[in-house]
Amino acid sequence: MSEIALAADFAIIIVAAAVVGLIAKQTGQPTIIAYILTGLLLGPAVFGVITPGELTETMAELGLGFLLFLLGIKMRIDDIKDILRPIVNIAVLQTILQTALAFAVAWFLGFTLTETVIIALATVFGATPIIVKILTDKDEITAMPGKIDVGVLIVQDIYLVFVLALLGAGQLGTPTEVGTTIVTITLLISLIGVIAFASSRYLLPQLFRRVADNKDVFFLVAIAWAFLFILISQELDLSLEVGAFLAGMSIAQLPYSTELEDRVTPITDFFILVFFVAIGLQLEAADLFAFWREAIIASVVLMVGNFWIMFYLIDREDFSVETSFLGSLNMIQVSEFSLVVGGIAITAGFIDEPILGYLSLMALMTMSVSVYIINYNHQIYDRVQPFFSRWESEEKVDAELPEYNDHAVVIGYDEITKNVLPILDREFDQLVVVDRKAAHREELEQKGYDTVYGDFRHTEVRKAAGLKRASFVLSSTMQAEVNKALLSELSSKTTVFVEANWIDDARELYDLGAHYVIMSTHLTGERVSNYLELYFDDRDEFERMAQVDIERIQKYPTEGLDMDDVTVLSSDEDAAASGGEKE
Repeated sequence: MSEIALAADFAIIIVAAAVVGLIAKQTGQPTIIAYILTGLLLGPAVFGVITPGELTETMAELGLGFLLFLLGIKMRIDDIKDILRPIVNIAVLQTILQTALAFAVAWFLGFTLTETVIIALATVFGATPIIVKILTDKDEITAMPGKIDVGVLIVQDIYLVFVLALLGAGQLGTPTEVGTTIVTITLLISLIGVIAFASSRYLLPQLFRRVADNKDVFFLVAIAWAFLFILISQELDLSLEVGAFLAGMSIAQLPYSTELEDRVTPITDFFILVFFVAIGLQLEAADLFAFWREAIIASVVLMVGNFWIMFYLIDREDFSVETSFLGSLNMIQVSEFSLVVGGIAITAGFIDEPILGYLSLMALMTMSVSVYIINYNHQIYDRVQPFFSRWESEEKVDAELPEYNDHAVVIGYDEITKNVLPILDREFDQLVVVDRKAAHREELEQKGYDTVYGDFRHTEVRKAAGLKRASFVLSSTMQAEVNKALLSELSSKTTVFVEANWIDDARELYDLGAHYVIMSTHLTGERVSNYLELYFDDRDEFERMAQVDIERIQKYPTEGLDMDDVTVLSSDEDAAASGGEKE
Protein backbone atom coordinates (compact mmCIF):
# COMPACT_ATOMS: atom_id res chain seq x y z
CA MET A 1 0.00 0.00 0.00
CA SER A 2 1.37 3.43 -0.93
CA GLU A 3 2.18 6.08 1.65
CA ILE A 4 -0.61 8.29 0.26
CA ALA A 5 -3.14 5.47 0.66
CA LEU A 6 -1.94 4.81 4.21
CA ALA A 7 -2.29 8.48 5.07
CA ALA A 8 -5.77 8.60 3.54
CA ASP A 9 -6.88 5.53 5.49
CA PHE A 10 -5.51 6.99 8.68
CA ALA A 11 -7.29 10.30 8.06
CA ILE A 12 -10.58 8.47 7.50
CA ILE A 13 -10.09 6.57 10.75
CA ILE A 14 -9.49 9.76 12.75
CA VAL A 15 -12.43 11.67 11.23
CA ALA A 16 -14.83 8.75 11.60
CA ALA A 17 -13.74 8.12 15.19
CA ALA A 18 -14.31 11.79 16.02
CA VAL A 19 -17.85 11.70 14.60
CA VAL A 20 -18.80 8.44 16.31
CA GLY A 21 -17.13 9.69 19.51
CA LEU A 22 -19.32 12.80 19.53
CA ILE A 23 -22.42 10.64 19.15
CA ALA A 24 -21.24 8.39 22.00
CA LYS A 25 -20.66 11.42 24.21
CA GLN A 26 -24.21 12.64 23.60
CA THR A 27 -25.59 9.26 24.69
CA GLY A 28 -23.31 8.98 27.72
CA GLN A 29 -21.29 6.07 26.35
CA PRO A 30 -17.50 5.69 26.83
CA THR A 31 -15.28 6.61 23.89
CA ILE A 32 -13.79 3.11 23.84
CA ILE A 33 -17.11 1.78 22.59
CA ALA A 34 -17.13 4.51 19.94
CA TYR A 35 -13.67 3.47 18.73
CA ILE A 36 -14.63 -0.21 18.44
CA LEU A 37 -17.80 0.74 16.54
CA THR A 38 -15.71 2.95 14.25
CA GLY A 39 -13.54 -0.04 13.36
CA LEU A 40 -16.61 -2.18 12.74
CA LEU A 41 -18.17 0.47 10.50
CA LEU A 42 -15.01 1.07 8.45
CA GLY A 43 -13.91 -2.54 8.34
CA PRO A 44 -15.26 -5.62 6.56
CA ALA A 45 -18.06 -6.02 9.10
CA VAL A 46 -20.03 -3.12 7.55
CA PHE A 47 -18.67 -0.86 4.79
CA GLY A 48 -15.24 -2.39 4.18
CA VAL A 49 -13.53 0.88 3.26
CA ILE A 50 -10.43 0.29 5.42
CA THR A 51 -8.20 -2.72 5.89
CA PRO A 52 -5.57 -2.85 8.65
CA GLY A 53 -2.22 -1.69 7.27
CA GLU A 54 1.31 -1.48 8.55
CA LEU A 55 0.83 2.05 9.91
CA THR A 56 -2.37 1.14 11.74
CA GLU A 57 -0.86 -2.00 13.23
CA THR A 58 2.27 -0.16 14.41
CA MET A 59 0.30 2.64 16.04
CA ALA A 60 -2.12 0.14 17.58
CA GLU A 61 0.82 -1.67 19.19
CA LEU A 62 2.13 1.65 20.51
CA GLY A 63 -1.36 2.39 21.81
CA LEU A 64 -1.32 -0.79 23.86
CA GLY A 65 2.10 0.12 25.25
CA PHE A 66 0.99 3.64 26.21
CA LEU A 67 -2.20 2.25 27.76
CA LEU A 68 -0.18 -0.02 30.06
CA PHE A 69 2.26 2.82 30.79
CA LEU A 70 -0.63 5.05 31.87
CA LEU A 71 -2.09 2.24 34.00
CA GLY A 72 1.28 1.91 35.71
CA ILE A 73 1.40 5.64 36.46
CA LYS A 74 -2.00 5.34 38.16
CA MET A 75 -0.73 2.65 40.55
CA ARG A 76 -0.01 4.78 43.61
CA ILE A 77 0.26 2.49 46.58
CA ASP A 78 -0.31 5.43 48.96
CA ASP A 79 -3.88 5.70 47.64
CA ILE A 80 -4.86 2.34 49.16
CA LYS A 81 -2.21 1.57 51.78
CA ASP A 82 -4.67 2.13 54.65
CA ILE A 83 -6.89 -0.72 53.45
CA LEU A 84 -4.25 -2.72 51.61
CA ARG A 85 -4.77 -6.05 53.38
CA PRO A 86 -8.54 -6.38 52.76
CA ILE A 87 -8.07 -5.18 49.18
CA VAL A 88 -5.48 -7.87 48.48
CA ASN A 89 -7.77 -10.48 50.03
CA ILE A 90 -10.68 -9.31 47.89
CA ALA A 91 -8.68 -8.99 44.67
CA VAL A 92 -6.94 -12.37 44.83
CA LEU A 93 -10.10 -14.31 45.59
CA GLN A 94 -12.07 -12.24 43.08
CA THR A 95 -9.59 -13.11 40.34
CA ILE A 96 -9.78 -16.82 41.16
CA LEU A 97 -13.57 -17.00 41.51
CA GLN A 98 -14.42 -14.85 38.50
CA THR A 99 -11.93 -16.74 36.32
CA ALA A 100 -13.55 -20.00 37.43
CA LEU A 101 -17.02 -18.62 36.69
CA ALA A 102 -15.98 -17.38 33.23
CA PHE A 103 -14.35 -20.76 32.52
CA ALA A 104 -17.49 -22.65 33.58
CA VAL A 105 -19.76 -20.42 31.47
CA ALA A 106 -17.57 -20.72 28.36
CA TRP A 107 -17.22 -24.49 28.78
CA PHE A 108 -20.99 -24.86 29.23
CA LEU A 109 -21.54 -22.85 26.04
CA GLY A 110 -19.49 -25.36 24.06
CA PHE A 111 -16.13 -23.68 23.41
CA THR A 112 -12.96 -25.76 23.10
CA LEU A 113 -10.55 -26.07 26.01
CA THR A 114 -8.05 -23.56 24.59
CA GLU A 115 -10.82 -21.12 23.69
CA THR A 116 -12.33 -21.52 27.15
CA VAL A 117 -8.99 -20.80 28.84
CA ILE A 118 -8.47 -17.64 26.76
CA ILE A 119 -12.04 -16.47 27.39
CA ALA A 120 -11.67 -17.09 31.14
CA LEU A 121 -8.37 -15.18 31.23
CA ALA A 122 -9.81 -12.32 29.17
CA THR A 123 -13.08 -11.66 30.98
CA VAL A 124 -11.92 -11.29 34.56
CA PHE A 125 -10.78 -7.66 34.38
CA GLY A 126 -12.73 -4.57 35.33
CA ALA A 127 -12.90 -1.63 32.91
CA THR A 128 -10.29 0.53 34.66
CA PRO A 129 -10.57 3.67 32.46
CA ILE A 130 -14.38 3.65 32.56
CA ILE A 131 -14.74 2.94 36.28
CA VAL A 132 -12.12 5.49 37.32
CA LYS A 133 -13.50 8.13 34.94
CA ILE A 134 -17.13 7.84 36.07
CA LEU A 135 -16.32 7.62 39.79
CA THR A 136 -14.00 10.61 39.49
CA ASP A 137 -16.66 12.63 37.70
CA LYS A 138 -19.12 11.72 40.46
CA ASP A 139 -16.54 12.66 43.10
CA GLU A 140 -16.72 9.11 44.50
CA ILE A 141 -13.20 7.92 43.71
CA THR A 142 -12.03 8.66 47.28
CA ALA A 143 -15.13 7.22 48.95
CA MET A 144 -14.73 3.75 50.45
CA PRO A 145 -16.35 1.85 47.51
CA GLY A 146 -14.12 3.80 45.09
CA LYS A 147 -11.01 3.04 47.15
CA ILE A 148 -11.83 -0.67 47.15
CA ASP A 149 -12.52 -0.73 43.42
CA VAL A 150 -9.31 1.13 42.59
CA GLY A 151 -7.33 -1.26 44.79
CA VAL A 152 -8.86 -4.31 43.12
CA LEU A 153 -8.20 -2.80 39.68
CA ILE A 154 -4.55 -2.27 40.60
CA VAL A 155 -4.18 -5.96 41.51
CA GLN A 156 -6.02 -6.91 38.31
CA ASP A 157 -3.63 -4.76 36.28
CA ILE A 158 -0.69 -6.69 37.74
CA TYR A 159 -2.46 -9.93 36.84
CA LEU A 160 -3.08 -8.54 33.35
CA VAL A 161 0.65 -8.04 32.85
CA PHE A 162 1.28 -11.71 33.65
CA VAL A 163 -1.52 -12.83 31.30
CA LEU A 164 -0.18 -10.70 28.45
CA ALA A 165 3.34 -11.97 29.04
CA LEU A 166 2.10 -15.56 29.10
CA LEU A 167 0.17 -15.21 25.86
CA GLY A 168 3.03 -13.31 24.26
CA ALA A 169 5.33 -16.24 25.06
CA GLY A 170 3.15 -18.40 22.80
CA GLN A 171 3.26 -21.54 24.94
CA LEU A 172 -0.02 -22.92 26.23
CA GLY A 173 0.65 -26.59 25.56
CA THR A 174 1.15 -29.23 28.24
CA PRO A 175 0.87 -28.36 31.94
CA THR A 176 4.66 -28.69 32.19
CA GLU A 177 5.18 -26.15 29.39
CA VAL A 178 2.67 -23.77 30.97
CA GLY A 179 4.32 -24.11 34.38
CA THR A 180 7.80 -23.55 32.98
CA THR A 181 6.63 -20.52 31.04
CA ILE A 182 4.94 -19.02 34.11
CA VAL A 183 8.06 -19.52 36.26
CA THR A 184 10.28 -17.99 33.57
CA ILE A 185 7.96 -15.02 33.08
CA THR A 186 7.68 -14.49 36.84
CA LEU A 187 11.46 -14.41 37.24
CA LEU A 188 11.93 -12.01 34.32
CA ILE A 189 9.14 -9.70 35.46
CA SER A 190 10.54 -9.78 38.98
CA LEU A 191 13.96 -8.80 37.61
CA ILE A 192 12.51 -5.82 35.76
CA GLY A 193 10.34 -5.01 38.78
CA VAL A 194 13.39 -4.87 41.06
CA ILE A 195 15.09 -2.51 38.60
CA ALA A 196 11.96 -0.34 38.47
CA PHE A 197 11.59 -0.27 42.28
CA ALA A 198 15.25 0.57 42.84
CA SER A 199 15.02 3.31 40.23
CA SER A 200 11.96 4.83 41.88
CA ARG A 201 13.87 5.01 45.19
CA TYR A 202 17.35 6.12 44.14
CA LEU A 203 17.45 7.36 40.54
CA LEU A 204 14.14 8.85 39.45
CA PRO A 205 13.63 11.35 42.31
CA GLN A 206 16.91 13.09 41.48
CA LEU A 207 16.39 12.79 37.73
CA PHE A 208 12.90 14.25 37.68
CA ARG A 209 13.78 16.92 40.21
CA ARG A 210 16.39 18.23 37.77
CA VAL A 211 14.01 18.36 34.79
CA ALA A 212 10.67 19.03 36.52
CA ASP A 213 10.73 22.78 35.87
CA ASN A 214 11.16 22.30 32.11
CA LYS A 215 7.83 20.86 31.02
CA ASP A 216 9.04 19.72 27.59
CA VAL A 217 12.13 17.90 28.86
CA PHE A 218 10.07 16.54 31.77
CA PHE A 219 7.65 14.87 29.35
CA LEU A 220 10.39 13.57 27.05
CA VAL A 221 12.34 12.01 29.93
CA ALA A 222 9.20 10.17 31.06
CA ILE A 223 8.49 8.83 27.57
CA ALA A 224 12.16 7.85 27.16
CA TRP A 225 11.92 5.99 30.47
CA ALA A 226 8.94 4.03 29.15
CA PHE A 227 10.71 3.09 25.93
CA LEU A 228 13.83 2.07 27.88
CA PHE A 229 11.79 -0.49 29.80
CA ILE A 230 10.01 -1.56 26.61
CA LEU A 231 13.45 -2.24 25.10
CA ILE A 232 14.55 -4.21 28.18
CA SER A 233 11.35 -6.29 28.06
CA GLN A 234 11.77 -7.14 24.41
CA GLU A 235 15.42 -8.06 24.93
CA LEU A 236 14.20 -10.53 27.57
CA ASP A 237 11.55 -11.89 25.14
CA LEU A 238 8.68 -10.35 27.10
CA SER A 239 5.87 -8.28 25.60
CA LEU A 240 6.33 -4.52 25.36
CA GLU A 241 3.30 -4.10 27.63
CA VAL A 242 5.23 -5.57 30.57
CA GLY A 243 8.02 -3.03 30.26
CA ALA A 244 5.64 -0.12 29.73
CA PHE A 245 3.57 -1.06 32.78
CA LEU A 246 6.57 -1.42 35.10
CA ALA A 247 8.06 1.85 33.80
CA GLY A 248 4.83 3.63 34.67
CA MET A 249 4.63 1.94 38.05
CA SER A 250 8.15 3.10 38.96
CA ILE A 251 7.14 6.70 38.19
CA ALA A 252 3.80 6.37 40.01
CA GLN A 253 5.40 6.52 43.45
CA LEU A 254 7.02 9.92 42.74
CA PRO A 255 5.39 13.25 43.65
CA TYR A 256 5.58 14.19 39.95
CA SER A 257 3.33 11.34 38.77
CA THR A 258 0.05 13.27 38.91
CA GLU A 259 1.37 15.97 36.59
CA LEU A 260 2.88 13.37 34.27
CA GLU A 261 -0.36 11.38 34.18
CA ASP A 262 -2.18 14.40 32.83
CA ARG A 263 0.51 15.01 30.20
CA VAL A 264 0.60 11.38 29.04
CA THR A 265 -3.19 10.99 28.87
CA PRO A 266 -3.80 12.93 25.61
CA ILE A 267 -1.16 11.04 23.62
CA THR A 268 -2.35 7.79 25.16
CA ASP A 269 -5.94 8.56 24.18
CA PHE A 270 -4.82 9.07 20.59
CA PHE A 271 -2.95 5.78 20.35
CA ILE A 272 -5.74 3.93 22.18
CA LEU A 273 -8.14 5.24 19.55
CA VAL A 274 -6.09 3.51 16.86
CA PHE A 275 -5.78 0.32 18.90
CA PHE A 276 -9.51 -0.19 19.45
CA VAL A 277 -10.36 0.87 15.90
CA ALA A 278 -7.87 -1.79 14.76
CA ILE A 279 -9.76 -4.38 16.85
CA GLY A 280 -12.96 -3.51 15.00
CA LEU A 281 -11.18 -3.59 11.63
CA GLN A 282 -10.18 -7.21 12.23
CA LEU A 283 -13.75 -8.43 12.53
CA GLU A 284 -16.10 -9.40 9.75
CA ALA A 285 -19.84 -9.46 10.33
CA ALA A 286 -19.83 -13.26 10.40
CA ASP A 287 -17.10 -13.25 13.07
CA LEU A 288 -18.78 -10.59 15.18
CA PHE A 289 -22.13 -12.39 15.31
CA ALA A 290 -20.87 -15.97 15.13
CA PHE A 291 -21.61 -16.46 18.83
CA TRP A 292 -24.12 -13.70 19.49
CA ARG A 293 -26.50 -15.92 21.49
CA GLU A 294 -23.63 -17.18 23.61
CA ALA A 295 -22.42 -13.60 24.10
CA ILE A 296 -25.82 -12.49 25.42
CA ILE A 297 -26.09 -15.45 27.80
CA ALA A 298 -22.52 -15.04 29.04
CA SER A 299 -22.93 -11.28 29.52
CA VAL A 300 -25.99 -11.70 31.74
CA VAL A 301 -24.50 -14.55 33.76
CA LEU A 302 -21.14 -12.83 34.24
CA MET A 303 -22.64 -9.47 35.23
CA VAL A 304 -24.85 -11.10 37.85
CA GLY A 305 -22.16 -13.55 38.94
CA ASN A 306 -19.43 -10.90 39.17
CA PHE A 307 -21.68 -8.74 41.34
CA TRP A 308 -22.37 -11.50 43.85
CA ILE A 309 -18.74 -12.62 43.97
CA MET A 310 -17.58 -9.08 44.71
CA PHE A 311 -20.40 -8.48 47.20
CA TYR A 312 -19.53 -11.65 49.12
CA LEU A 313 -15.81 -10.83 49.20
CA ILE A 314 -16.24 -7.20 50.28
CA ASP A 315 -18.90 -8.11 52.84
CA ARG A 316 -16.71 -10.81 54.44
CA GLU A 317 -14.06 -8.12 55.11
CA ASP A 318 -16.68 -6.43 57.35
CA PHE A 319 -17.26 -3.35 55.22
CA SER A 320 -20.74 -1.83 55.44
CA VAL A 321 -23.52 -3.26 53.29
CA GLU A 322 -23.78 -0.04 51.27
CA THR A 323 -20.04 -0.09 50.55
CA SER A 324 -20.22 -3.77 49.59
CA PHE A 325 -23.14 -3.13 47.25
CA LEU A 326 -21.73 -0.03 45.54
CA GLY A 327 -18.21 -1.46 45.23
CA SER A 328 -19.64 -4.60 43.62
CA LEU A 329 -22.04 -2.81 41.29
CA ASN A 330 -19.20 -0.74 39.85
CA MET A 331 -17.27 -3.86 38.79
CA ILE A 332 -19.75 -5.96 36.84
CA GLN A 333 -18.61 -5.33 33.26
CA VAL A 334 -16.40 -7.29 30.87
CA SER A 335 -13.74 -4.70 30.17
CA GLU A 336 -11.87 -3.45 27.14
CA PHE A 337 -8.90 -5.52 28.32
CA SER A 338 -10.74 -8.62 27.14
CA LEU A 339 -10.12 -7.30 23.63
CA VAL A 340 -6.47 -6.64 24.46
CA VAL A 341 -6.05 -10.24 25.62
CA GLY A 342 -8.09 -11.51 22.67
CA GLY A 343 -6.04 -9.53 20.16
CA ILE A 344 -2.75 -10.90 21.51
CA ALA A 345 -4.21 -14.43 21.62
CA ILE A 346 -5.08 -14.15 17.92
CA THR A 347 -1.56 -12.97 17.09
CA ALA A 348 -0.14 -15.91 19.06
CA GLY A 349 -2.47 -18.30 17.19
CA PHE A 350 -4.49 -19.53 20.17
CA ILE A 351 -7.92 -18.40 18.92
CA ASP A 352 -9.59 -17.24 15.70
CA GLU A 353 -11.51 -14.06 14.87
CA PRO A 354 -14.96 -15.41 15.88
CA ILE A 355 -13.78 -15.70 19.49
CA LEU A 356 -12.59 -12.09 19.35
CA GLY A 357 -16.03 -11.20 17.99
CA TYR A 358 -17.60 -13.00 20.98
CA LEU A 359 -15.39 -11.06 23.40
CA SER A 360 -16.13 -7.82 21.57
CA LEU A 361 -19.89 -8.28 21.81
CA MET A 362 -19.66 -9.02 25.53
CA ALA A 363 -17.48 -5.97 26.13
CA LEU A 364 -19.79 -3.71 24.11
CA MET A 365 -22.94 -4.93 25.85
CA THR A 366 -21.67 -5.01 29.43
CA MET A 367 -19.74 -1.72 29.26
CA SER A 368 -22.73 0.06 27.70
CA VAL A 369 -25.03 -1.14 30.47
CA SER A 370 -22.55 -0.60 33.30
CA VAL A 371 -22.07 3.09 32.40
CA TYR A 372 -25.66 3.78 33.39
CA ILE A 373 -25.56 1.42 36.37
CA ILE A 374 -22.50 3.18 37.84
CA ASN A 375 -24.02 6.60 37.21
CA TYR A 376 -27.18 5.62 39.09
CA ASN A 377 -25.61 3.28 41.66
CA HIS A 378 -26.93 5.17 44.69
CA GLN A 379 -30.48 5.30 43.32
CA ILE A 380 -30.34 1.57 42.65
CA TYR A 381 -29.13 0.93 46.19
CA ASP A 382 -31.97 3.00 47.63
CA ARG A 383 -34.44 0.76 45.79
CA VAL A 384 -32.93 -2.56 46.89
CA GLN A 385 -31.70 -1.52 50.34
CA PRO A 386 -34.57 -3.30 52.19
CA PHE A 387 -33.50 -6.61 50.63
CA PHE A 388 -29.79 -6.14 51.40
CA SER A 389 -30.45 -4.96 54.97
CA ARG A 390 -30.34 -8.63 56.04
CA TRP A 391 -26.53 -8.44 55.76
CA GLU A 392 -26.25 -5.43 58.05
CA SER A 393 -24.67 -5.71 61.48
CA GLU A 394 -23.00 -3.45 64.02
CA GLU A 395 -19.60 -5.03 63.35
CA LYS A 396 -19.63 -3.95 59.71
CA VAL A 397 -18.36 -0.39 59.81
CA ASP A 398 -16.14 1.21 57.19
CA ALA A 399 -12.69 2.18 58.39
CA GLU A 400 -11.94 5.86 58.39
CA LEU A 401 -9.84 6.92 55.42
CA PRO A 402 -7.59 9.95 55.44
CA GLU A 403 -9.07 12.32 52.95
CA TYR A 404 -9.52 16.03 52.53
CA ASN A 405 -12.56 17.24 54.49
CA ASP A 406 -12.09 20.61 56.18
CA HIS A 407 -9.15 21.76 54.15
CA ALA A 408 -7.75 24.69 52.23
CA VAL A 409 -6.12 24.65 48.81
CA VAL A 410 -3.48 27.20 47.87
CA ILE A 411 -2.53 27.48 44.21
CA GLY A 412 1.01 28.69 43.71
CA TYR A 413 3.81 29.57 46.10
CA ASP A 414 4.93 33.20 46.09
CA GLU A 415 5.42 36.07 48.50
CA ILE A 416 1.68 36.45 49.06
CA THR A 417 0.88 32.79 49.66
CA LYS A 418 4.08 32.26 51.67
CA ASN A 419 2.88 34.78 54.26
CA VAL A 420 -0.66 33.41 54.57
CA LEU A 421 0.19 29.69 54.80
CA PRO A 422 0.72 29.74 58.60
CA ILE A 423 -2.69 31.38 59.05
CA LEU A 424 -4.46 28.84 56.85
CA ASP A 425 -2.58 25.99 58.48
CA ARG A 426 -3.88 27.16 61.84
CA GLU A 427 -7.48 27.61 60.69
CA PHE A 428 -8.00 24.38 58.71
CA ASP A 429 -7.49 20.72 59.48
CA GLN A 430 -5.43 20.25 56.33
CA LEU A 431 -3.67 22.53 53.90
CA VAL A 432 -2.67 21.54 50.36
CA VAL A 433 -0.38 23.66 48.19
CA VAL A 434 -0.34 23.16 44.40
CA ASP A 435 2.87 24.24 42.70
CA ARG A 436 4.88 23.21 39.65
CA LYS A 437 8.36 24.13 40.81
CA ALA A 438 10.44 21.33 42.31
CA ALA A 439 12.38 23.62 44.67
CA HIS A 440 9.15 25.08 46.03
CA ARG A 441 7.68 21.63 46.61
CA GLU A 442 10.69 20.54 48.62
CA GLU A 443 10.69 23.75 50.66
CA LEU A 444 7.00 23.34 51.42
CA GLU A 445 7.40 19.71 52.46
CA GLN A 446 10.28 20.65 54.76
CA LYS A 447 7.89 23.06 56.45
CA GLY A 448 5.35 20.27 56.89
CA TYR A 449 2.79 21.27 54.25
CA ASP A 450 1.04 18.77 51.99
CA THR A 451 1.88 19.47 48.35
CA VAL A 452 0.64 18.45 44.92
CA TYR A 453 3.19 18.93 42.17
CA GLY A 454 1.82 19.99 38.80
CA ASP A 455 -0.01 22.42 36.58
CA PHE A 456 -3.22 23.46 38.30
CA ARG A 457 -5.02 23.60 34.96
CA HIS A 458 -4.65 19.83 34.65
CA THR A 459 -7.62 17.80 35.80
CA GLU A 460 -5.65 15.15 37.68
CA VAL A 461 -3.79 17.81 39.66
CA ARG A 462 -7.03 19.46 40.78
CA LYS A 463 -8.46 16.09 41.77
CA ALA A 464 -5.34 15.18 43.73
CA ALA A 465 -5.68 18.42 45.70
CA GLY A 466 -9.33 17.67 46.51
CA LEU A 467 -10.36 20.98 44.99
CA LYS A 468 -14.11 20.36 44.83
CA ARG A 469 -14.25 19.48 48.53
CA ALA A 470 -12.13 22.43 49.69
CA SER A 471 -13.52 24.83 52.27
CA PHE A 472 -11.15 27.61 51.23
CA VAL A 473 -9.19 28.26 48.02
CA LEU A 474 -6.52 30.90 47.42
CA SER A 475 -5.32 31.29 43.83
CA SER A 476 -2.20 33.37 43.25
CA THR A 477 -2.39 33.36 39.46
CA MET A 478 -3.39 36.60 37.75
CA GLN A 479 -4.64 34.80 34.66
CA ALA A 480 -8.28 35.89 34.61
CA GLU A 481 -9.45 32.95 32.50
CA VAL A 482 -7.88 30.44 34.88
CA ASN A 483 -9.56 32.07 37.89
CA LYS A 484 -12.89 32.19 36.06
CA ALA A 485 -12.65 28.45 35.35
CA LEU A 486 -11.75 27.88 39.00
CA LEU A 487 -14.82 29.75 40.23
CA SER A 488 -17.09 27.87 37.83
CA GLU A 489 -15.85 24.55 39.22
CA LEU A 490 -16.32 25.37 42.89
CA SER A 491 -19.57 25.44 44.83
CA SER A 492 -20.91 28.51 46.59
CA LYS A 493 -19.94 26.93 49.94
CA THR A 494 -16.23 27.35 49.17
CA THR A 495 -14.57 30.62 50.16
CA VAL A 496 -12.40 31.76 47.25
CA PHE A 497 -9.65 34.38 47.19
CA VAL A 498 -8.12 35.12 43.76
CA GLU A 499 -5.75 37.66 42.25
CA ALA A 500 -6.32 40.05 39.36
CA ASN A 501 -4.32 42.62 37.44
CA TRP A 502 -7.12 44.87 36.22
CA ILE A 503 -10.21 46.42 37.73
CA ASP A 504 -12.47 45.00 35.02
CA ASP A 505 -11.19 41.49 35.75
CA ALA A 506 -11.78 42.01 39.45
CA ARG A 507 -15.38 43.10 38.85
CA GLU A 508 -16.05 40.02 36.74
CA LEU A 509 -14.46 37.70 39.29
CA TYR A 510 -16.63 39.19 42.02
CA ASP A 511 -19.69 38.65 39.81
CA LEU A 512 -18.69 34.99 39.41
CA GLY A 513 -18.61 34.47 43.17
CA ALA A 514 -15.12 35.39 44.39
CA HIS A 515 -15.19 36.41 48.04
CA TYR A 516 -12.12 38.61 47.70
CA VAL A 517 -10.00 39.67 44.73
CA ILE A 518 -6.41 40.58 45.55
CA MET A 519 -5.47 43.59 43.43
CA SER A 520 -1.74 43.42 44.11
CA THR A 521 -0.69 45.78 41.29
CA HIS A 522 -3.43 48.25 42.24
CA LEU A 523 -2.48 48.11 45.92
CA THR A 524 1.21 48.41 45.09
CA GLY A 525 0.56 51.44 42.88
CA GLU A 526 -1.54 53.06 45.59
CA ARG A 527 1.13 52.46 48.21
CA VAL A 528 3.92 53.81 45.96
CA SER A 529 1.80 56.90 45.37
CA ASN A 530 1.38 57.38 49.13
CA TYR A 531 5.11 56.90 49.65
CA LEU A 532 5.92 59.54 47.06
CA GLU A 533 3.52 61.98 48.67
CA LEU A 534 5.12 61.25 52.02
CA TYR A 535 8.61 61.64 50.54
CA PHE A 536 7.87 65.14 49.28
CA ASP A 537 5.74 66.32 52.24
CA ASP A 538 7.43 64.73 55.28
CA ARG A 539 10.92 63.37 54.67
CA ASP A 540 11.41 62.29 58.30
CA GLU A 541 8.19 60.25 58.35
CA PHE A 542 9.10 58.69 55.00
CA GLU A 543 12.50 57.57 56.34
CA ARG A 544 10.80 56.09 59.41
CA MET A 545 8.37 54.10 57.22
CA ALA A 546 11.20 52.95 54.97
CA GLN A 547 13.12 51.74 58.03
CA VAL A 548 10.06 49.73 59.12
CA ASP A 549 10.01 48.04 55.72
CA ILE A 550 13.73 47.30 55.90
CA GLU A 551 13.31 45.69 59.33
CA ARG A 552 10.35 43.67 58.05
CA ILE A 553 12.40 42.34 55.13
CA GLN A 554 15.27 41.43 57.46
CA LYS A 555 12.82 39.66 59.75
CA TYR A 556 11.63 37.41 56.92
CA PRO A 557 14.76 36.27 55.04
CA THR A 558 14.57 34.25 51.85
CA GLU A 559 15.81 31.22 53.82
CA GLY A 560 18.64 30.33 51.47
CA LEU A 561 16.72 30.65 48.21
CA ASP A 562 18.59 31.86 45.17
CA MET A 563 17.39 35.11 43.64
CA ASP A 564 15.98 33.10 40.72
CA ASP A 565 13.73 31.34 43.20
CA VAL A 566 12.41 34.50 44.85
CA THR A 567 9.03 35.25 43.35
CA VAL A 568 7.73 38.70 42.53
CA LEU A 569 4.40 39.96 41.27
CA SER A 570 4.02 39.45 37.55
CA SER A 571 1.35 38.71 34.96
CA ASP A 572 3.59 36.31 33.07
CA GLU A 573 1.63 33.66 31.21
CA ASP A 574 3.67 30.91 32.83
CA ALA A 575 2.28 31.90 36.22
CA ALA A 576 -0.96 30.09 35.42
CA ALA A 577 0.77 27.07 33.93
CA SER A 578 2.88 26.67 37.03
CA GLY A 579 -0.09 26.76 39.32
CA GLY A 580 0.19 30.42 40.15
CA GLU A 581 3.96 30.87 40.41
CA LYS A 582 5.39 34.20 39.44
CA GLU A 583 8.97 34.22 38.31
